[in-house]
Amino acid sequence: MYSAIRYTIFLCALMVVFLATPAWSGGLYIQEFATPSLGTANAGAQAWADNASTAFFNPAGMTRIDGKELMLGGGLIYTDIKFDPAPDTPVAGGDGGQAGSLAPLINAFYVHSLSDDLKFGLDLISLSAAVLDYDDSWAGRRQSQNIEIFTMTLHPSLAYKVNDWFSIGGGVGLVYGDLDMEVAGPADKKITIDGDDLEYSFNLSAMFELSDRTRIGVIYWSETNLNFAGDLTLPSGTQVGADTSLPLVQWAKTGIYHELNDRFALLGSVGWEDWSSLEYVNISTANPSVALSKNWKDTYNFAGGLHYRLSKPWLLQFGIAYDTSPVDAEDRTADMPIDRQIRYNIGTQYTKSETLTIGCALEYADLGDAEINNSSPVNGLKGSYKNNDLLAFIINFNWKF
Repeated sequence: MYSAIRYTIFLCALMVVFLATPAWSGGLYIQEFATPSLGTANAGAQAWADNASTAFFNPAGMTRIDGKELMLGGGLIYTDIKFDPAPDTPVAGGDGGQAGSLAPLINAFYVHSLSDDLKFGLDLISLSAAVLDYDDSWAGRRQSQNIEIFTMTLHPSLAYKVNDWFSIGGGVGLVYGDLDMEVAGPADKKITIDGDDLEYSFNLSAMFELSDRTRIGVIYWSETNLNFAGDLTLPSGTQVGADTSLPLVQWAKTGIYHELNDRFALLGSVGWEDWSSLEYVNISTANPSVALSKNWKDTYNFAGGLHYRLSKPWLLQFGIAYDTSPVDAEDRTADMPIDRQIRYNIGTQYTKSETLTIGCALEYADLGDAEINNSSPVNGLKGSYKNNDLLAFIINFNWKF
């Protein structure tokens, strides 16, 4: 039964959600979704609740949807990631070349009205995904040569309108994860780790409609502890069974949407992610386990956005977001080179008819210099990322039935 469910979900992921580039927020979660909220750097996404993507951002917001709505979105993400090793880096080697890539992004959201007050939602989306591919002879090969993380979440949810100003919602996320890692071992012989897992998480949310022009949304997601079961391949070619544990931690966000008048609206969000739970990445085999130290700390997200109604069919969007760094230079590693991040976004929504709205958005993200300062003579690395940028372009279609 487990294998059948996992296989079915993985096939759905191949058809609906593809993401193969580092696009992390302050931790391992990503921010780049092909939704209208990308136009404001996701500021206020928990409170806007104007389209089917609220099934993900805040299920409670589905009570604002009449009838049925379907959103399909897609786009491209490009990352430019190049390391600059310091002259005194412990292991000699090159800069790793271009570790970033170009990748497609696709997601889907659906809201169904069971009654005026009870709504059902379903979305398929990737919450965490990344690929880093360095040259074999680079200076950080003892920390990472290649890493691929892919997750996909199938998320059914319900929402209920308690009264005119308060709604509640929640759902269960069925999370599939796949991991492939490669590092250089003794004499630069390759060590590889692979594995996959199927777990679940849950979320709870609320929507407070303070007036016709002002609302606040809140959402909480529980932790998902992925235990990637697979193989550890040693330099000799010997394979042993291995479990690699990596948490997708609990997080919470609050968003606000406020219309100043018929043309202008302000949006904002504050978020927290519990990355202090990531102290180690544990690799377990039949022999004693290995705990790879990470020493991460909690991260915080701050985002602000503006809507401007240019004319009846056109809505212009602007936004900026800031994510704090989860790790200091002494603990940062080349497999997870995550630093503070700043995102700058613009977008537009065009109401083509009463049933169809088309939108697009563009994002530039400064991912920080991600300095690494590890003096270990065995697997140390010193330097920073001279290029660490992201560009994303998305388009979405929202149908009302």
